[in-house]
Parts: sequence; C-alpha cells; structure tokens
Amino acid sequence: MWILSCLSLALKDMSSLSFLLDIVREFLGTALFLLMGLSSTTVLPAAFNTQDSISHNAEPSTSYSISNLSLLQATQDCHKDPLQVALAFAAALVVVCVCMGAVQLNPALTLALALGLRLNPWRAMVFVAAQLLGALAACAILMGIVPTASQGQLGLNEVVPGVLLYQAVSMEMAVTFQLVFCGLAVSRPSSTTSPSLSLGALAISVMLGNLTAIGYTGCGMNPARSFGPAMVKHNFHNHWVYWVGPCAGAVLAWLSHDVLLWSRWSSVGDWINKLRELVLTVPQKHTDPEHIAGLEQET
Repeated sequence: MWILSCLSLALKDMSSLSFLLDIVREFLGTALFLLMGLSSTTVLPAAFNTQDSISHNAEPSTSYSISNLSLLQATQDCHKDPLQVALAFAAALVVVCVCMGAVQLNPALTLALALGLRLNPWRAMVFVAAQLLGALAACAILMGIVPTASQGQLGLNEVVPGVLLYQAVSMEMAVTFQLVFCGLAVSRPSSTTSPSLSLGALAISVMLGNLTAIGYTGCGMNPARSFGPAMVKHNFHNHWVYWVGPCAGAVLAWLSHDVLLWSRWSSVGDWINKLRELVLTVPQKHTDPEHIAGLEQET
C-alpha cells in the first residue's frame, strides 16, 4: 500500500508542468555546461594557421597531403593546457547557473542532495537521466561543429598511464568530495553566504578539481561529463572509475556535511522517517530551496 501511494504521488508530480520545466532546465543546463567546457579540450592546433600558406605555395595534390599530414601530427602532439580547461569549466558553470537558476548538472551532486533528503528520490532519478541526455546532446553538437582533425577524443576521460586504478578512483573521489561538500555547504539553510559568493565558491571548486585531477584521470568529477564523450566515442575502457569515484565522493561528502558536521537527524530511524515523509509529499515548488547553491539570482 505504501509503495502504491509513492508511485501515485510520483506520477502526479512527474506530470506537473513545474517538474517538466525542471527536467528541461537540467537537460539544457547540462548540455550548455558541457558544450562550453568540453570545447576547451578540442583547441585547433597551430597547423591550421599554416595550412593556407602551404596550399598557396605548392601544387594542389601535394599541398593537400602535406597540410593534412602536418595537421594530424600536430593534433596528436597537442596537449591541452589544464588551466585553460579548468577556466572553461568554471566559467561555463557561472554562465549556466546565472541563466538557468538552481540546476545541479552533476549526477554525483544529485545523489548527495537525494541522500540529504533535499530532493525527492524520483526527481533525482529523472534529473540524472536528463543530465546524461544533456551530455550526449553536447557531445553530438561538438562532433558536428568541430573539425574532425581537431576533435581528438572530445575530452574523453582516461586514466593516465602509470596511474593505478585504485589511485584513479581515489583521485576522482577526492575532487568530487570537495565539489559536493562545497555545494552542500553553500546551500545549507543556515548559511549566510550571498548567492553571488556561493556561485563563485562553486566555480573555484570546479576549477580546483580540474587543476588537481587532469594530470591523473583527465578529471571526471561529474559522471555525466565522462559519460557523454565515452558514448559518442564508443570507448568505455575503465569508465566505471568515473562513476564509482564520484559517487563515493558524493556519499562521503554527504556523510561529512549532513551527518557529522551539521547533523540533521538524531538517528538512522529519524532519517528513515524523514525519507518516508518526503516520498509521500508532492513538492509544491518547481525548485527546491536547498538545491545547489541557492544559485538563483535575486530579483
């Protein structure tokens, strides 16, 4: 009977216009965030600057082969600047949050919000699906607008040779922990941090995570960010690292923030009772006031 009541309320909530708008915001927000962020990993190599000069000073057939060989070699040797990638993702977060409001963009963060009972479980599952679809859309657009020779792996996350898998998982867990912990901290109801400062803290957290982990795992920190390139490139080698690490980091951040440092429940039974109340209540607002960051701008 309890399960039927939950399903009934879930279907009622999912059919509401406010929930549909939340789904659209998560999809568009994630797509825009990853489109801008991942584009920084597909910078054109310097060979493009010399392609025209080569083609004008050589025979047509020769210039084509020379320029393309030079371009492919330069693309293979081109290493993206970690600072450039980190700044791109941080700036993308700011732009998306200002435009879309309180969006999550990250399945790991959504998991922590659901565990912290700030988000209905069924909403969390649908939001994660929207985030993954948004990641696919971003990568599909990038494949269409970026020249093939400079696409590379479209920001595909790969464990760097020499880094053991347990080290890669630990690195992903660490950088995701600091990001999710920051998100939970600035969205805490008792927090006096202004929305603009909260957004700045999250942007710095994203940049810090990228600068820390790029040299070891490429920096996932967001399962959706790892899923999109892996899907379009059909490369899931060690992909589990970019789910296990971030999700473990999110759970650890939730335990540290909501259970240890700012305890919100007196016991496990209290948490379970609050969970039952949550799943048996249809949200009245399209945006939870404790979503990532109170990122909505004051009007």
